[in-house]
Parts: sequence; structure tokens; C-alpha cells
Amino acid sequence: MTTIQGSISKLVDNSNAMFESLGYISTNIANYNTNCYKSQRFETFMNPGGAIHGAVRIDHRAGDHMATHRELDVAIEGAGFIPVTGKNGETAYTREGSFAVNSEGYLVSAGGLLVGSGIKLPATYKRIKINTDGLVFVLEEKEAEFKKIGKIPLVAFKNPEGLEIAEGNVFRTSEKSGEPELIVNHTKIKQGKIERANFDPFTFINETLKINGSILSSARFIRIMDQMYRESTNLR
Repeated sequence: MTTIQGSISKLVDNSNAMFESLGYISTNIANYNTNCYKSQRFETFMNPGGAIHGAVRIDHRAGDHMATHRELDVAIEGAGFIPVTGKNGETAYTREGSFAVNSEGYLVSAGGLLVGSGIKLPATYKRIKINTDGLVFVLEEKEAEFKKIGKIPLVAFKNPEGLEIAEGNVFRTSEKSGEPELIVNHTKIKQGKIERANFDPFTFINETLKINGSILSSARFIRIMDQMYRESTNLR
């Protein structure tokens, strides 16, 4: 038999779960203009005792592509991640293809990480061409033809939801994600485009209204049951 105190405890737990869901929705909406942002959701489930628990899920579906016509921008069509390498040699993985050239002439991610294991552009380059298979070509000053200087690798994971989020719009591997597998013979890389965040903000606005209603209902029940508990205590 459920006691009044037990019922209040469950309602409080449920309200806390709803507040946590609301926090992730706020984070998603705040990152709507972040390139390649992957929305997060707090999925709730009810255990046999009637209490609500939750787990964080990351939606790795690709977002829409936006044309930038910038030579250093690339977007990935469908599944896949670009490996990027930090100064300590550690590899991370990203879909954010807003690349730049650092002071040493290397192609780097928006966070300053080397693309792949390092693709160096000659100081005299004036144009860069990136094929759909990731091959990178440059046209140097006083030259008539493009020359190949490297390739942007693309990898996939058996369970991308197992990847861990890291700073700089990148992911790191975990036991759940498994090891990366190189994608070969693909045509997934699109030059001059950037991937947008992968969610519709209006969907989250509707969800926010539902959660708000659930929190208000739980709060009303808590007040009613707390009053009943006080009255029953006074009767004793």
C-alpha cells in the first residue's frame, strides 16, 4: 500500500525528471545556430514502483546543409565523422566542417585541431578544391593545374550514440561507441556547404509546453497531498 509520504516522494522525483528534460531542451534551443549541433533529449521511463527515471540520448541524424560557397567549408552527406588530431596527439571526431588554415599552413577544424593526421597547404596556394571522396587539391600561384596534397578521412561507428561529447563540437570514443571504421570509396563530402543543427525548434517549444503542464500538475498534487498529510497528523 502506498503511503502519502511515498506518493509525495514519487511526485517530487517526477517533477525533478521533468525539470531535467527542460534543461536539455533549453540547451538545444540555445545551440540552434551552432553548426552541426546534435540535439539531446532526456528520455523518461516509469519503473514498476511508479517512479520516473531518465536517460540522456543524442540524436546523431544529419542536419540540413546550408550553402556557403566557401572553399574551406565541407559538409558530410549521411552518416560519418571526420577525425581531428589535437596537439597531444589525441584523436577526436567531428562533423563540423568549417575549416581554416593555421599559422603553420595546416588545415584545422573550427576548434584548431588538425584535420586527419595533418594536411599542409603550400604557402603559395590560391585555391583549394575538395572532392566528394575527400581528396584535397590546391592551385598554387603561377601554376596552371591543381595538385593533390592529401585526403580528408571519414569514419563511422557501430553505435554513434555511445560517443562522448567533448568541448569544441567534437566527440570522443567510448566502450559503448566502439572503434572507428574507415569509410572507403564514398562520395559523402560536399565542398562549399555547412551542416546546420539537426532539429526543429518549434518541436521543442511544443514539448516545453507539455512538460510545463506536467510540472504544474505535479506541484498541485504535492500541495494537496501535503495538506492531507498534515490534516491526518492533526487528527492523530
